[in-house]
Amino acid sequence: MTTDGVEAIYLETHNWGKAAKFFQALGYEIDFATDHNSGQLRNGDSPWLFIAEVPESQEPRTQVVFKVPDADTFRPDDVVEVVTPFTETHYGTREMTVRDPDGRTWTLSAPGKA
Repeated sequence: MTTDGVEAIYLETHNWGKAAKFFQALGYEIDFATDHNSGQLRNGDSPWLFIAEVPESQEPRTQVVFKVPDADTFRPDDVVEVVTPFTETHYGTREMTVRDPDGRTWTLSAPGKA
C-alpha cells in the first residue's frame, strides 16, 4: 500500500500571530486556533497547514505529512526505513516516521483507532 500524497505541512514558529498573518496574506484562512499558540489553516483543496509556536531557544522545524488511509494495512516497501512505527497521538491520529535515503525524516499520518 502507498500513501495518498501530501496531507499537511506542520510548521513550528517563534510567533504564532505573525506566522498566521503571513499565511493569511498568501490566501490561507484559519480553520481553528488553539489556546496554546497554534492552529490549522486551509487554502482550498491544498494540504492544510498546522502552525505551532515553540520557544525562542528551539529551532523551528518544518515537517511534511503524508496521508495513509489505514495504518493497520500499510506495509512500507523495503526501501523505506521506518524510524518509528505507527503510534497514537494526543490529537486523534496514528503517526509513523520514516527516513529517506538522504537522511530526511517524513511523517505518515493515518486515522486513529475508533
